Amino acid sequence: MTQPAFSPWDDPAATPLIQFRNVTKRFGTFTAIEGLSLDIFEREFFALLGPSGCGKTTMMRMLAGFEDVTEGQILLNGQDIAPVPPNKRAVNMMFQSYALFPHLSVWDNIAFGLRRDRMRKDAVASRVDEMLRLTRLEKFANRKPHQISGGQRQRVALARSLAKAPKLLLLDEPLGALDKKLRQDTQFELMDIQETTGTTFVIVTHDQEEAMTVASRVAVMDEGKLMQVATPDQIYEAPNSVYVADFIGDVNIISGRASQSGDKVAIAWAEGEPQIQGTTSRQFAPGQTCHFAIRPEKVAISAQKPDAPNVLRGKVLDIAYLGNISTYHVELPTGTIIKAQTANTRRIARRSFTWEDPVWISFSDTAGVLLEH
Repeated sequence: MTQPAFSPWDDPAATPLIQFRNVTKRFGTFTAIEGLSLDIFEREFFALLGPSGCGKTTMMRMLAGFEDVTEGQILLNGQDIAPVPPNKRAVNMMFQSYALFPHLSVWDNIAFGLRRDRMRKDAVASRVDEMLRLTRLEKFANRKPHQISGGQRQRVALARSLAKAPKLLLLDEPLGALDKKLRQDTQFELMDIQETTGTTFVIVTHDQEEAMTVASRVAVMDEGKLMQVATPDQIYEAPNSVYVADFIGDVNIISGRASQSGDKVAIAWAEGEPQIQGTTSRQFAPGQTCHFAIRPEKVAISAQKPDAPNVLRGKVLDIAYLGNISTYHVELPTGTIIKAQTANTRRIARRSFTWEDPVWISFSDTAGVLLEH
């Protein structure tokens, strides 16, 4: 029997674990968060994603109790958490720096919070051993932080944060200090640990790839506002604005004037160039500004003119070779650059196109998303 998909946000009867209700946070005259409402559910791996200064860390610090809410409420399990001091909240926060005690062993670092809570000695021992197993650190129990790698220190900090079995674990750019390969491995470890413990994770990151990999849902933020909250595939395939489309992954955006007939839209975007044909459920007024967003992997590149709803002529300006894929930057007669991606299934010496080659790029009318703003 297949398991039902995990999507409590689609269930009207599901009660959120965390509720932001019209939350505003001001620092003097500066508004960091403005009228923000958001629900996060139990067992979610939720990502707050956005550029530096967008308010994502402020949201996390309010959850942890390190910042007060200026207006509005934050509820945890239906209770307003404003009067609850940080050390009494069922919330733990893992910092970017990991903040391990250098003079304590890995074992003692993990045990620290449990001992401070005066947990029985045998209970501490069994809980620490369980955390060491979970994070695959048994062999390193007696080492000091400086005797282990960055990735292992990251796991010690995680084990220490999870030892007290918080309802909610907050992770502030937790993988920022790791190199790319280790970061990717650690992302999958984090997902496994989150699933095993059933703890709700909220991660703050500016790394879109990280958010898209680990999260059940992503909140894309900008200047203290939520731009879109959705699953990673929805955010990638159906962004609700040019900002979100542009922030997540690589994208081509062609802007012009719309003329609509049913679900078909023709976009007049440049003098002497064929109109772009798109399909949408949105309604555009005649002549309304319309943005057609299309991912490079959905744009085909060919030497011969293909038969497709959208075909444009150009020349190869640049080629980015990324091992498994090549991205071609194709310059159109208007000066517009369109990126087209192809999978490298053959040896690089047999590449089909090179710099300055005349080419055709093409895409279907359903390959892109039509956006109003």
